[in-house]
Amino acid sequence: QVQLVESGGGLVQPGGSLRLSCAASWSIFSGNAMAWYRQAPAKRRELVATISSGGSIYYANSVKGRFTISRDNSKNTVYLQMNSLKPEDSAVYYCNKYPPVPEAAYWGQGTQVTVSS
Repeated sequence: QVQLVESGGGLVQPGGSLRLSCAASWSIFSGNAMAWYRQAPAKRRELVATISSGGSIYYANSVKGRFTISRDNSKNTVYLQMNSLKPEDSAVYYCNKYPPVPEAAYWGQGTQVTVSS
């Protein structure tokens, strides 16, 4: 069964921090690269960060130095620590494999991040 459940979003002031979590089913998580994506209103979904099963990491330039992706293989969970948040980081954040599986079942409900004063 495909399951991706994102959590941890919320409303935060500019400069604040949030930690997102994504609990995935074993069939999605095990041995696969995972990633965080985000989609702001009227914009295309974009890649934020990836982490391979071995721990290799990639960040989009827009979040480099501010966001940290990690994974706990014992919990089938991937995290995104977001610091120094900016209004332009506001979006719905999703996790998925990398490269992403396009089918709707592989996109969870997402978690809303709003950065505003």
